[in-house]
Amino acid sequence: MDDEQVARALGALSQVHRLRALRALVVTGPEGLTPGVLSEQLGISPASMSFHLKELSIAGLVSQTRDGRHLIYRAAFGRMNELMGFLTANCCAGQPCELDTPSCHCPP
Repeated sequence: MDDEQVARALGALSQVHRLRALRALVVTGPEGLTPGVLSEQLGISPASMSFHLKELSIAGLVSQTRDGRHLIYRAAFGRMNELMGFLTANCCAGQPCELDTPSCHCPP
């Protein structure tokens, strides 16, 4: 990921409804959810949920597929891992990270 992609992803997550939607999709796993189910779970209007899912999609944090008449949204785990990797890439001053050394700040 480059700086612009990271900024777009973090910007998308800086809104509470989008953060909650992404977390709900993470919990759901690969099955994903429809916007209607997400809307109901989070107490957000369907129109608002569609807007937030579009923003998460533009940021690359969710994917969508069509299942008949329904759109299914899923967390983009690969992209989320890329984001986390970008954010922690220099946690040990650019050196390979050894999780059991005192200089490492990476979560176990």
